[in-house]
Amino acid sequence: MIEITYFGHSSFLVKVGDKKILFDPFISPNEKASQIDISDIKADYVLISHGHEDHVADAEKITKASDATLVSNYEIAVWFAGKGVQKYHPMNHGGTKVFDFGKVKYVNAIHSSTLPDGSSGGNPGGFVVQHEKGTFYYAGDTALTYDMKLIGEEFKVDFAFLPIGDNFTMGIEDAIKAADFVGTKKIIAMHYDTFPFIEINLEAAKKAAERAGKELIILNIGESVSL
Repeated sequence: MIEITYFGHSSFLVKVGDKKILFDPFISPNEKASQIDISDIKADYVLISHGHEDHVADAEKITKASDATLVSNYEIAVWFAGKGVQKYHPMNHGGTKVFDFGKVKYVNAIHSSTLPDGSSGGNPGGFVVQHEKGTFYYAGDTALTYDMKLIGEEFKVDFAFLPIGDNFTMGIEDAIKAADFVGTKKIIAMHYDTFPFIEINLEAAKKAAERAGKELIILNIGESVSL
């Protein structure tokens, strides 16, 4: 089992063995996560799916404070290197890399990606993480895409972090289809309710997932779960 802690929006800390992997840290600007002190967050790796402010806001500070390795696409990794992040690893779509916690594949996402200063964030992506206990998929911000079927063909996915907030990404119905495509029954919800544009009816989302035979895991900010 691995431990997952939710920091709001699309930010999760995943503990795999003795390593901590932080995804898309947007915490300090998020009023709903005001109880989280980012100085308490320690990570060995920071994985960034794309360049939008609501996914990178705290990446530089946490990466430097933790002496973590930042992993993202080439453009984002080099952009953070220019900000003084010394430990970074660039990837691109379809590529894999073995780290000391497991194997990471950078996979397609359909979205946009511009960094906070207007620089190109390259093309957005997601991550499939294989570790000794299993495999999970972190989709990042994305529409439903047939490319997700390739993930299901290649991997046995135990659970998937999927956006459900609609408007800018998939909504719950497409997230359910995405879970089908990648071959999992467990969805960890992300990218919902942070802003008015992505506020949704969570009870309706839970019922839709239940009808489809899926487990929709909706965590409170600061809450942890083991899977």
